[in-house]
Amino acid sequence: MIGGDMRYLTFALGKGRLVKDTMELLNKCGIECEEVLDKKTRKLIFTNEELGLKFFLAKGPDVPTYVEYGAADIGIVGADTILEENRRVYEVLDLGFGKCRMCVCGPHDAKRLLEHREMIRVASKYPNIAKDYFFNKKHQTVDIIKLNGSVELGPIVNLSDVIVDIVETGSTLKENGLEVLEEICPLSARVIVNQVSMQMETERIRKLINAMKENL
Repeated sequence: MIGGDMRYLTFALGKGRLVKDTMELLNKCGIECEEVLDKKTRKLIFTNEELGLKFFLAKGPDVPTYVEYGAADIGIVGADTILEENRRVYEVLDLGFGKCRMCVCGPHDAKRLLEHREMIRVASKYPNIAKDYFFNKKHQTVDIIKLNGSVELGPIVNLSDVIVDIVETGSTLKENGLEVLEEICPLSARVIVNQVSMQMETERIRKLINAMKENL
C-alpha cells in the first residue's frame, strides 16, 4: 500500500497501437492496470493504489510535453514523437516494439531530385525531423510543408515532390505508386523520464526501468 511519504508515480502512455504492448510488458513486471485497455471507459486517469502508480492515455505528441513539465514522471511513446517534439526529457530505454522507420518517400523519378540536391517541396507530419534531415544531414535546401493527415496525398496531388513519413510495411506507399527513396532512421517505442523525477525518485524509477528491461 502507498505509504504516507510515498507519492504516486505517473505514466503517460501514447494512445494507439503501443498501449497493448506496453500494458503486456507492465503486467510481466507485476504491474496490473486492466482498466487502461477498457475501450468503453470514460475515465481519464487509472490508478494502481497498491504500487502507488497512476496512468493516463494521451495523444502521442503530447506525451513528451506532459513528461517535460512533470505532469507525468514517465512516458512511453514512439521515437518519432520524441525526435519531432524535442522536449527536455531523459530517454532511458528502447522497448524494441512498434518498430518502423522514418523515410523519405515519393514516386520513383523523385530519386534524381534527391541525388542532385535540387530545391524540392517536402510534405510531412514531422517538419522538425524533415528539416533536420535535409538541412543538417544532407545540406539540401527544401521547402517543408506540414500536413496532419494522409501525407501520401502530397506527391499525388502535386503539393510536394516527396514526403517524410513513418514506413511499416510499405504497402500503403505501393498502393499509391510511391516508394522509399531514403531511410532517415529506425524507430520504436521508448521510455522517457522527467528530469526532476529522475533525481527525486531515482530508486523507484530505476527499479521500474530495470524490471522493464528484464521482461523485454
